[in-house]
Amino acid sequence: MKGLLIAIQFLTRLPTPRIAVSSDEFAASMRWFPAVGLVVGGLVAGAGWAGAAIDPWTGALFALLIWVAVTGALHLDGLGDIADASGAAHKDRARLLAVLADPHAGSFAVVTIALQLIAKLVLLHALIDGQAFVAIALIPFAARIGPLVWSRALPDLHAGLGSRFRNVVRPIDFAIWGALLLAAAWISQSLLTAPLIFAVWRWWLLRNIGGISGDGHGAGIEIGESLLLAAALLLAHLG
Repeated sequence: MKGLLIAIQFLTRLPTPRIAVSSDEFAASMRWFPAVGLVVGGLVAGAGWAGAAIDPWTGALFALLIWVAVTGALHLDGLGDIADASGAAHKDRARLLAVLADPHAGSFAVVTIALQLIAKLVLLHALIDGQAFVAIALIPFAARIGPLVWSRALPDLHAGLGSRFRNVVRPIDFAIWGALLLAAAWISQSLLTAPLIFAVWRWWLLRNIGGISGDGHGAGIEIGESLLLAAALLLAHLG
């Protein structure tokens, strides 16, 4: 359970007890990322449900605010960095890495983050209007399985935070989270699109960026969440 606590400390801004963490323990905490997604999803869905007592737009706003606040915009930062880096990728690898290391947000980052927040707000509104709170709660869980896959399926872009997760995910971890994803898909069938989303993001990163980094993980989580929201909405309309 120490790994879960470390993962909560890393991926969220939730209050947790202070504990001493070794480098190996920090890396191994990746195995618990999907469990943190369940915590995040429960809080987001709860906020949406509470706000929906006023109207669906208020519910969507509450859910989005909690989503950003609980995660500390960590993944949005990664999304912005990847957006800026993709704009520089046509030059050379050195320029791409320099942009990733730059703490300032460029125009690509600002526009991409704004569009991401708008997309989540609109999709949350539609799902809350349809009372799809369970689907909302499960989406952050499914999206955080992605980093486990990408850490094994992509080369490291550089020696940074993302590279510390290399090879810590074991076959048993894939088996457990894969089985739980299938169980969750029994409740919300749109989660079956998650493996396809992971594969497409892997392809895009390899083709356009060249590998995985902490920013790539964060951006993948954000994009995965939006696409899973869209898939849930599409399934609701088809049903």
